Amino acid sequence: QVVESGGGLVQAGGSLTLSCAASGFYVADHVIGWFRQAPGKEREVVSCISSREGAYYLDSVKGRFTISSDNANNTATLQMNSLQVEDTAVYYCAAASGYHQFYFLTKNINVWGKGTSVSVSS
Repeated sequence: QVVESGGGLVQAGGSLTLSCAASGFYVADHVIGWFRQAPGKEREVVSCISSREGAYYLDSVKGRFTISSDNANNTATLQMNSLQVEDTAVYYCAAASGYHQFYFLTKNINVWGKGTSVSVSS
């Protein structure tokens, strides 16, 4: 399973850090990352990271968000800077088996978190 933490309410331009703690599997041999879902919209990939293929970012968050993983602690982190109102959503940590981002990006997910809410005010 994965458990997210770190969501909250922040003003536009502010920062938040989301953390994802994994158990029952190793992040080192999975693609791990974040989806988000805003009200009335489909769930979309925000970012993911693979030990072999590196990091992927949704175009709208490039340059503002940074994903990292810590194999020793079996965690992943999403640092979100310069937050915009459009970033408001529930953020879900997720993991896909293997090393290929393709499976994550096509939502072949093995483990989903319950989500953490991020609200950005103007």
